[in-house]
Amino acid sequence: MASDAILKQKEEEVKKLAEKLKDAKIILLTDYRGITVSDVTKLRADLRNVKGEYKVIKNNIIKRALNANGETGLDSLLEGPTALVIGEEDYLEPAKAIYNYSKNNDFYKIKGGIIEGKVMTAEEIITLAKLPSRQELLAKLAGALLGNITKLAATLDQVRVQKENA
Repeated sequence: MASDAILKQKEEEVKKLAEKLKDAKIILLTDYRGITVSDVTKLRADLRNVKGEYKVIKNNIIKRALNANGETGLDSLLEGPTALVIGEEDYLEPAKAIYNYSKNNDFYKIKGGIIEGKVMTAEEIITLAKLPSRQELLAKLAGALLGNITKLAATLDQVRVQKENA
């Protein structure tokens, strides 16, 4: 049986993780079998750039932290080696980073996750990760609006030219 000090330490670890998970916009569970330390280091750096965090924590601690927040939808995914990805500011960019990494690494798999309180399957997360980012969508919208304004300006200029010639 574990000593009281070890139990207190694990309870504190669960409590800290539960607090972090409660504030997270995205929580992803991934299977990290077969990847190298250098790959994980690069992935962690990519996630830090998008305000995400990558942790390898025991499944039991993850499960207890999720249960402390009332989330039981991911319990079945907590088998085998599991890495936890947490994004506190945005959910799309960490999902994109993990998806792009998993595309290039056959062994790395997304198991599932929670996005803004909703339990999602790996397929749903991958579909979401394939969407353009907010900045890309705003750029496309601005381009479309600018294109229409340019066409209107050209048309009005042609009307002006025709009236001057008439």
